[in-house]
Amino acid sequence: MTIRIGVVTFPGSLDDQDALRAVSYAGAQAISLWHKDTDLNKVDVVILPGGFSYGDYLRCGAIAKLAPVMTEIITKANQGLPVLGICNGFQVLCESGLLPGVLTRNKGLHFTCRDEKLEVVNNSTLWTKDFETNEKIVIPIKNGEGCYQADKKTLDQLVGNNQIVFKYLDNPNGSLLDIAGITNEKGNVVGLMPHPEHAIDELTGPTNHGLRLFTSVIKNLVGISK
Repeated sequence: MTIRIGVVTFPGSLDDQDALRAVSYAGAQAISLWHKDTDLNKVDVVILPGGFSYGDYLRCGAIAKLAPVMTEIITKANQGLPVLGICNGFQVLCESGLLPGVLTRNKGLHFTCRDEKLEVVNNSTLWTKDFETNEKIVIPIKNGEGCYQADKKTLDQLVGNNQIVFKYLDNPNGSLLDIAGITNEKGNVVGLMPHPEHAIDELTGPTNHGLRLFTSVIKNLVGISK
C-alpha cells in the first residue's frame, strides 16, 4: 500500500517543496494541495508546511486557518486524520484550535535560525514512534514567532496528558516549559517549530533525524491498513 501524503501550499508558504521532497524521500506518494481546495484528494495524511502564510500580516496562521482547505482538514483531523504542522504550520494548527496555545514573538524579538538540540518526550504519537523517549536529536529552526505560550491550566494538561512531544535543550525563543512541539490528546495531530524536512539527509542537513517523523507516520498507517 502506498501512503498518500498531502502538503498544503498557502500564499507565502516557502517550505512546501521541501516537505514534498521529504515525503517522497521517506517512501510515500507526495500530493500537492492548494489553499483554495475544498477536497483533500483522498490523501491519508496532511502536512502544513513552514513559511509566512498570507505574509503574517495578522497573527501568524490567523488568516490561513480561514482558507477553504482548512475546513476539511479540521473535520478530518478531529476524526483521526494524521496532520503535521511545521513552524508556520504549527501556528496554523494553534490558530485553528486543533492544538492548544499560541506562538508569539521570540524572546529578544529576534529571528532565530540555527541547528537546534531537542529531546524526544513522547514517542507514542503517529509521528514519533520511530524515536526513543528521551532521545536527543538535532533539527534546524528558523522562526521569529516561535515562543510557545499557554495558560497554566493548558500547560498542566499538556504535562498530565503527555502531550509535549519535543523540548528544546537550549531554549532559543523563550517557550514555556521549553516546548518545541506538542500533540493533541489522540496523538494524530502534531505541531513543532523545528523543521524536520530540512534534516532528512546528512548531505543536505545537519542530521537525518527529521526523516523519522515521516517514516513513523508511514509505518503506522501501513500497519493500520493491514
